[in-house]
Amino acid sequence: MKIWVDADACPVAVKEILYRAANRAQVPLTLIANRMLRVPPSPWIRALQVPGGFDVADQRIAEEAQAGDLIITADVPLAAQVIAKGAVVIDPRGELLNASNIQERLTMRNFLDSLRSSGVETGGPPALSSADRQSFANQLDRLLAKR
Repeated sequence: MKIWVDADACPVAVKEILYRAANRAQVPLTLIANRMLRVPPSPWIRALQVPGGFDVADQRIAEEAQAGDLIITADVPLAAQVIAKGAVVIDPRGELLNASNIQERLTMRNFLDSLRSSGVETGGPPALSSADRQSFANQLDRLLAKR
């Protein structure tokens, strides 16, 4: 198992949880972003910078991900792509995305996208709470224990 992180919008608190988990479980962790990221020195952690552009980081993750890998992303289309390849996805709030719920998430995402493009203000997600961070850490621990 490798862990791939869609790091452009990943909250700092989630990255910190991932750093600790990668070192503890000795699992390769790669953060991919279109800007340079500072990561702690570790043989298990690396950051990859991709060129700027629409969905370039997502495309790289979709190319690299393999069955059994863990992907951390809030990007629903990316999640659908890697789930189709057999990867496991959790979002930064700890929700497990899989073949049984990704279509529903894609439908809702597309609906909200069409509302936004027609001028309707849909607002963004709420700030990451301490309960969200705990949910993410718990889900991550469950998935790492299964490997």
